[in-house]
Amino acid sequence: MNYLAALLSCALASAALAAEPPRLVSFPTADGGTIYADLYGEGGRNGIVLAHGAAFEKSSWHALAEQLAAKGFRVLAIDFRGWGKSTPGETKNALFEDVLGAVRYLRGNGAAHVSVVGASMGGGAAGEAAARASAGEIDRVVLLSPTPFAAPERTGGDKLVVASKDEPAVDRSKALYEKMPAPKRLVLLPGTAHAQHIFPTEQGERLTATVADFLSR
Repeated sequence: MNYLAALLSCALASAALAAEPPRLVSFPTADGGTIYADLYGEGGRNGIVLAHGAAFEKSSWHALAEQLAAKGFRVLAIDFRGWGKSTPGETKNALFEDVLGAVRYLRGNGAAHVSVVGASMGGGAAGEAAARASAGEIDRVVLLSPTPFAAPERTGGDKLVVASKDEPAVDRSKALYEKMPAPKRLVLLPGTAHAQHIFPTEQGERLTATVADFLSR
């Protein structure tokens, strides 16, 4: 098989994986909870966890998850404890445990590298998970207008923070970004939309491309 044919074969395989409907899976958290999630692109070598905001749930990531699966990623869109069928563990509000459980589920099922994308509430949970994770557990983290979280100065991995430059919470995103260690990048998009609410706006394509490019590096 020549080089171009190999590329075409890989592209077709990725497209086929993305076209498949997600599979519902569940896994435990370290504090005894049970998290349900939609799994896309099961053959992908590298994994991505998608962590929703308070106004959303796992299916809100469907369009982005399909696009990332088409790029060859194994994508896990979770329902946080208290959303959908997911149940809390010993600590009701320990959302970071749900993210860490998802990361460990992907790694335990063969993902070579795992990144996390979190929005608003999910961004805070993703950030805290990256601060608490063992070295190398989370390779990259994308925080979309994240809520405050503990110890941003300990956030591991390569970091991308995205917010709308005129949204009310933009100063909070900037403050968290300043406390995070390098490597890191801050992207401020035009508009006032918050976190996942950016996707349906005219900045949605740019946001999707920015996230996908960062995760594909």
